[in-house]
Amino acid sequence: MRLVIATCSVDYAGRLTAHLPSAMRLLLVKADGSVLVHSDGGSYKPLNWMSPPCSLAVDEADDGTGTWTVTNKAGETLVITLEAVHHDTEHVLGQDPGLVKDGVEAHLQALLAAQIETLGEGWRLVRREFPTAIGPVDIMARDADGLAVAIEIKRRGEIDGVEQLTRYLELLNRDPLLAPVRGIFAAQEIKPQAKVLAADRGIECVVLDYDALRGLDDVDSRLF
Repeated sequence: MRLVIATCSVDYAGRLTAHLPSAMRLLLVKADGSVLVHSDGGSYKPLNWMSPPCSLAVDEADDGTGTWTVTNKAGETLVITLEAVHHDTEHVLGQDPGLVKDGVEAHLQALLAAQIETLGEGWRLVRREFPTAIGPVDIMARDADGLAVAIEIKRRGEIDGVEQLTRYLELLNRDPLLAPVRGIFAAQEIKPQAKVLAADRGIECVVLDYDALRGLDDVDSRLF
C-alpha cells in the first residue's frame, strides 16, 4: 500500500463530473489497484475513489509533483494533480485473514442451537448455518408443530438484519420440502425501527439474554 500526503486537486469524469479544489489530502493506492482520496474529516469515507479493476498512469517529477490518472474498465477517469508532496511511503501489509464473525454473535448462535427449547417447548434443531443460495441462515429449527423456522442472530438487531432474514425467507419458501418457513430475528438488543420492519414482514423478534444462555444468570439474586 502506498500512502501519500499531498497538496492536490482532483477531477473525476464519468457518469457525472466532480472537482475537488486544491487542499492537503491523504492518497491511498492499494495492492488491489484501488485509489482513494481522503481528507482529515468526513469519517471513514473517501472524498473520491476508483475501485478495481482500474489502471494508474503516473506522470511525476523528481519531487513527486505531477499527475496521476486512474482509469476504470468503464473508461471513467480520476485525475489527481499533485502540487506538493509532504509524505510518501509504501508498506506491504501481507495476506489479510478476512473478517471474523463477532465472538459474542457466534457464541450466541452456538448457545441458542444447544438450547433451542428456549424458543418453545418441543422445538428441535435442524442445523446451524443452514445453506441458501445467498448465504447461510444462522439456525434452522422445527417448532412444536413441526413447522420450519429460520432464525437470524445478531448481537445488535438493526434494519439490515431484518432485510437479510427477509431475503433468506423468500428463498426458503420456494422449497416445497420446507415451506411454509417463518422467521425469527434474535438479538441481545433490537432497535425500534427493526422491530417495526420485522412486524411488517411477519417476522417475530426475540431478545436473547446472553448471561442466561451461558448459565450465569442467577434468578434468585434478581430484584424483579
